[in-house]
Amino acid sequence: MSDPLFLVDPEELGTDRPRLQGTEGRHAATVQRITAGETVLLSDGRGRGARCRVLGAERSELQLEVVERLDEPEPALRLVLAQALAKGDRDLQAIEAATELDVDEVVPWQADRSVVRWRGERVAKSLRRWDQALASATKQSRRLRRPALGQPVGRTGLLDRVAGSALTLVLHEEATQPLASVDLPDSGDLLLVVGPEGGISPEELDDLVDAGARPVRLGRTVLRTSTAGPAALAVLGASGRWR
Repeated sequence: MSDPLFLVDPEELGTDRPRLQGTEGRHAATVQRITAGETVLLSDGRGRGARCRVLGAERSELQLEVVERLDEPEPALRLVLAQALAKGDRDLQAIEAATELDVDEVVPWQADRSVVRWRGERVAKSLRRWDQALASATKQSRRLRRPALGQPVGRTGLLDRVAGSALTLVLHEEATQPLASVDLPDSGDLLLVVGPEGGISPEELDDLVDAGARPVRLGRTVLRTSTAGPAALAVLGASGRWR
């Protein structure tokens, strides 16, 4: 089994004898019961990390020794998922799986047909939940580089993201071009747009296409909003960075 990964402040990676403390330290020592002699991974979530040997364990802290420095460069082509807000935590399920499948950024999208609405105090609370989901999935998948969490967008904000991307692909059940046939750019942002349970509205699709987005399909079946993005990321990974 691979070594467990814990997220730490960047300063901890600047020493040969880091300490894993706070919430992460308590989880390692008390929940996972990691003891002296075992090895763990530390990451600052920005691509820098270290493999460490445990020298000692207390109730809420591990004393460590760095045995290997690690680095995960930022990819030239960034995979960005614009995930529509969805009920039943399906949007959270989507970004958790997307993190495991190597997404570089997730953007909460308030689509026309999103049943869930982020307003007032709910915005900050929901962003915290998304952030926690990304952190948990980053550790589970042993990533050194944690996905960025973009600011929530409506239609106008999403169209701005389209304008700044190297390529925007919109998953749509009526599209004729298969995702697997798309030629990918070498660099920049590849923006993948996934709609809510009710799908992307005709007006949204028209605006996205007018802004330069390309509708694509995955296969013959219609996927839930929680699975469409991760499935597309798997196709993109197999076509690009996983080779």
